[in-house]
Order: sequence, then structure tokens, then C-alpha cells
Amino acid sequence: MKLSLLSILLGAGLSVPQIFALARPKEFTATARKFPRNYAAGLVLMLLATGWFVWIVNNEPIADFSAYKPAMLAGFTAVGVLACIFVRDFLAARGLAVVLLLLAKLMVDTGRPHLGESPFVLVIQTWAYVLVIGGIWFTVMPWKLRDLLEFATANETRIRIGSGLRLAFAVFVIGLGLTVFRGM
Repeated sequence: MKLSLLSILLGAGLSVPQIFALARPKEFTATARKFPRNYAAGLVLMLLATGWFVWIVNNEPIADFSAYKPAMLAGFTAVGVLACIFVRDFLAARGLAVVLLLLAKLMVDTGRPHLGESPFVLVIQTWAYVLVIGGIWFTVMPWKLRDLLEFATANETRIRIGSGLRLAFAVFVIGLGLTVFRGM
């Protein structure tokens, strides 16, 4: 994937919930506070993460483990599916954490070849490492996502300020994709 396309997609993906939060703060609060324990969202995120991870492992040239690759793929798939069945508590938070880690890998891998071309590539790289920290944190302590969402949605002022800042960042990232990263 090209860095320009990735930046545009990331910015667009980040902007959608921010626009919703600014337009309908009460509905956003209700939705955000239910998210960490939303089993349906957890199923989707965990199965997406499992499929994405298995796809990455399948495409990796692991010469030392090539004989074990089918067993590894089956094992990773089983862990992802069984997590959906037996780890229902905070499944959405856990699924989001894994998706954040995989998204960070994509961001770092896409941006790494262009590090010398523009200092703005560091925006994407830094964002990726912030996602890594968040992914690790929410994997180990998924209830912290609930606490963070409750803090961020405590009142309409926090929602508007936080969403406005994230929306400005999303527009900036889209702008980078349309201008600075156009040829990358």
C-alpha cells in the first residue's frame, strides 16, 4: 500500500467518529461507554484481528519454521476463535487492542522506506508507536479503555475539545496524504 493512500484512509477513519461526536455528543457518549463490553463489536474486531494476523504469518517467509507453518496458522486461528467464545469480558477492548497493534505494524512497514524522503513520515511513525502503546496497554488491562472512555465522555466540553483535536489531526493526516505523501 502506498503511504499516501494509507494516510488518507487513516485520516478518514479517524475523522468519522469525531464528526459523529461533534454532531451528536449524547449518542456518542452512550455508544462509546458501551463499546468495551459490546460483544458483537468484540466478535467483529477479534475475528478481523485473527484473520489479519493469520494472513500476515502466512505471507511471512519463515524458513526456520516452514514445516510448522500449517500448525502455527491453525493454532493462531484457534486462539482467536476460542477467545471469542471463552474470553467474552471486554472482548471489544481486547479485539481493538490487537487491531491497533496490527494497524501500527502496517503503518510502520509502509512508512519505513520513506523515512529519508520527508520528515512528515515521522508523524505516521510516531502515531504508530502510540497505537502500539495503546494496544499493549489495552491488551493487558482492557478495563482501562472503559475508564478512558468514561473520562473522555464525562461532559460535553471534553467530548467537543477531544473530538475537535482528533478531527484536526485527522484532517492534517489527510492533507499529508494528498500533498506531501502524494508520490510515496
